[in-house]
Amino acid sequence: MSGAPFLRSDALIAAGVVHAFFTRQGGVSTGVYESLNGGVGSQDDPACVAENRARMAQAMGVAPAHLLVPYQIHSPEVLSLRTPWPPDARPRCDGLVTDVPGLALGVTGADCGMILFADVQSRVVGACHAGWKGAFAGVLESTLDAMEALGASRSRITAVLGPTIGDASYEVGREFVARFRDADADHMRFFAPSSRDGFAMFDLPGFIGMRLQRAGVGRFEDMGLDTYADPARFFSYRRTTHRDEPDYGRLVSAIALA
Repeated sequence: MSGAPFLRSDALIAAGVVHAFFTRQGGVSTGVYESLNGGVGSQDDPACVAENRARMAQAMGVAPAHLLVPYQIHSPEVLSLRTPWPPDARPRCDGLVTDVPGLALGVTGADCGMILFADVQSRVVGACHAGWKGAFAGVLESTLDAMEALGASRSRITAVLGPTIGDASYEVGREFVARFRDADADHMRFFAPSSRDGFAMFDLPGFIGMRLQRAGVGRFEDMGLDTYADPARFFSYRRTTHRDEPDYGRLVSAIALA
C-alpha cells in the first residue's frame, strides 16, 4: 500500500486483511489540523480534507469514493454495506460491516476507540467507533451481530483497538462513575483514583476489551496507543480542550477485503 503513512496491527496482518490505522502525519492540512486530518465535520478546509481522504484511499488500494466513513452519532447503530453510498448521503451510525471486496470501511476518532474486525474464513470485515457512550450502549456487540448476519462466526473474529485515549489520560467526574457503577458493579474495576478529589481515571480501552471478550470475540488486540499522550502522531479532543484550541483534527482507521 502507498499513500499516507499508517500503523498496522500484528493480529490483522496475520489475518491477511487490508487495514490501516492512520496517524495525523502525511497530509496537507495546516495549523491545528496538521496534517492528515480526515474529519469532514471539522472546520478545516474541505479541499484539504478531501485530499487527505484521497491519500488514505490510495493507501488502502481503493478509489476515494470507496473509502466509506459514516456520520458518527455515538450510538449502537451498525450498517451492513454492499455498495458505496452517494457523497451527500452519509448514513448516521457508528459501525459498518461488509462481505464485499474493495469497500474500505472507515471510522474516525480523536480519543474515542476505533475498532477494526475481521473473520478471514467467512471473508467478513467491520469497523466501529466506540467512545464511552457507544461502548456503553452496545455498538461493539451490534457490530459482531451484523458480521454474524453476513456469515461470520464471532469465535473466529479478530478485533483490534487502535489509537484511543488511555487510562492515564482520561479523568472523569462522579456522575460518570455513578452511571457505570449503577449499570454493573463490576465496572468499577475500570476506574482508578485521580489526583483530584471527586474525580477518577477511566480505562476506556479496558472497558472495550471486556465488552468484546464477554461477547465472545475470538481474538482481541489493544495496540496500546494513547491519543492524548502522543501529540506528534495523534489528534485528541481532550488535549485540544485542555489547550483551549479552537478545533481539532480526526484520525481515520479503515479495513477492507482485498
